[in-house]
Amino acid sequence: MMSEEAGHMLVYEDPSDHRSMSLDDTSSTEESPNETRLSLETANDAIPYIGQRFATHDAAYEFYSEFAKRCGFSIRRHRTEGKDGIGKGLTRRYFVCHRAGNTPVKTSNDNKPQRNRKSSRCGCQAYMRISKTTELGTPEWRVTGFVNHHNHELLEPNQVRFLPAYRTISEVDKSRILMFAKTGISVQQMMRLMELEKCVEPGYLPFTEKDVRNLLQSFRKLDPGEETIDLLRMCRNNKEKDPNFKFECTLDGNNRLENIAWSYASSIQSYEIFGDAVVFDTTHRLTAFDMPVGIWVGMNNYGMPCFFGCVLLREENLRSLSWALKAFLGFMNGKAPQTILTDQNMCLKEAIGMEMPSTKHALCIWMIVAKFPSWFNAVLGERYNEWKSEFHRLYVLESIDDFELGWRDMVNSFGLNTNRHIANLYALRTLWALPYLRSYFFAGMTAANHSKAINGFIQRFLSAQTRLAHFVEQVAVAVDFKDQAAEQQTMQQNLHNICLKTGAPMESHAAAILTPYAFSKLQEQLVLAAHYASFQMEDGFLVRHHTKLEGGRKVYWVPREGIISCSCHQFEFSGILCRHALRVLSTGNCFQIPERYLPIRWRRISTSPSKYIQSSTNDHGERIQLLQNMVSNLITEATKSRPRLDIAIEQVSILLSRIREQPFPSQSARDISSMHRSL
Repeated sequence: MMSEEAGHMLVYEDPSDHRSMSLDDTSSTEESPNETRLSLETANDAIPYIGQRFATHDAAYEFYSEFAKRCGFSIRRHRTEGKDGIGKGLTRRYFVCHRAGNTPVKTSNDNKPQRNRKSSRCGCQAYMRISKTTELGTPEWRVTGFVNHHNHELLEPNQVRFLPAYRTISEVDKSRILMFAKTGISVQQMMRLMELEKCVEPGYLPFTEKDVRNLLQSFRKLDPGEETIDLLRMCRNNKEKDPNFKFECTLDGNNRLENIAWSYASSIQSYEIFGDAVVFDTTHRLTAFDMPVGIWVGMNNYGMPCFFGCVLLREENLRSLSWALKAFLGFMNGKAPQTILTDQNMCLKEAIGMEMPSTKHALCIWMIVAKFPSWFNAVLGERYNEWKSEFHRLYVLESIDDFELGWRDMVNSFGLNTNRHIANLYALRTLWALPYLRSYFFAGMTAANHSKAINGFIQRFLSAQTRLAHFVEQVAVAVDFKDQAAEQQTMQQNLHNICLKTGAPMESHAAAILTPYAFSKLQEQLVLAAHYASFQMEDGFLVRHHTKLEGGRKVYWVPREGIISCSCHQFEFSGILCRHALRVLSTGNCFQIPERYLPIRWRRISTSPSKYIQSSTNDHGERIQLLQNMVSNLITEATKSRPRLDIAIEQVSILLSRIREQPFPSQSARDISSMHRSL
């Protein structure tokens, strides 16, 4: 490779064709070789030289393009000079580095939004000039100027392939992509399937996700105008059938649909109690229409995903994302989540800061990790898996100081000091690294198993894309299917005979109140608490593993006020008390977990009664919660044997018949009916 970095400046000019080329009014140094090589282009010619001949200008372009690819840059056609035709002078063509010239300043237009995209052009002077000649009787092209001096860094072989000039999709691959698009799978899934088919590592296809999306956009055959009219009509019909169905939309200057968001009555009810932590996934697109899709998802008290809302956008920019967040808050009566997890999208980050200033914004770690193969596989090679393990170790640390120190060691150990992805991850570390997030509640949605469940939940919405107007209907069917599946799983959890492992009163107390999912998380901590020792100090307790002589966690406990906290912040992060706090409670002869540490969102209650509890008087709410606890205890006791279960079913059937005979106020009929169904 001949470049400035290698200490070489290749500048050749043919004196017989002396006409300096200027990209920015900068002339080249001339050099006249003692011997002009006159030969036709062959595969063995590695570097362009003055006098090199080509049959066509396309052949010259292909040769220079291959040379550029080996060197670490790409080229483009710059301009043509002279008059074509035999006897009328030479025709000159210039091929220049892709970073040649400077981007012209665009005149601002208030009516048209500008794309703030940084240009790659930096005034590079590298070029190859060819001129047309008929010296041998047949028209051909001769190299008459060549400069290989670059004012920018050249790319490594594993990076240069990502330049647009070298990203190509073959006709065979286009056919495969079109077939995949008809099945409704996402672009990410297409890429992974084609990597498997071609037996290449992730990130090594000769094209990117963006190239595939651009190709899919060219495949669009349906008239989006007609589609959006049908979509609006369907939403209005849904609204007429169910007044609790909510949707918002915006139209452009041509009265065409721009953005649309919607939510269902059941989703809004679920959000009342499970909307404390939300995932807003904007990484998917409607393949057939190349439209960004945003889906709001949460986690219910049984550890299963629940749907909150959906949005379709024409463009994914600050204005449209801000609108989407406003629409969502409108659906949820202005209630913002405590925390929101999103993809690494700077426009979305800014929009959340404006529309949800009190909400803690964090980045989904699983969305970040999904990009690692394309970011680091080629860079790290055989050390990729080793680096990935070290990244995970740093990610789950508790101490910020330990993370900072470990990150510096990792960067130095793997030689990633100049890697832009590593630099970007570090700049955003407070948004994804657990040491910075443990004081905020995320309902366990940062765990790998929950990320898979949420992603699978979202994929169901995108699995059958036919017509745009039917998408709202498809989402409704998917949500209803998931709700039914969740009810079945909930019933199975409740029917499962809970096994008490410690015999501690706190364990049986929690088992009667928490859902089996939440109780299993607490039970893990109770079992581990037995391995810890607590030491009372002036300002609280020091709790550490019985094998350790140093370290530990600081626990603060105020028994009279029922307040306990730990320096590990697990309760703040997950809503489940940690082993350290449970150890202190056990040492202090506490036989029940304080009420505030058995959160409503993890209890054996459904959305409807929870909503009723929050909006009703204390007396009525207490009676509902008492009934819910009695039902939970009934299920726990009845499932211990077949005779008990038979008695419970018989007696509950009689009780339900008696209750249905009782009159009730029409105002709360829907809520009470819903509560009966959930019980």
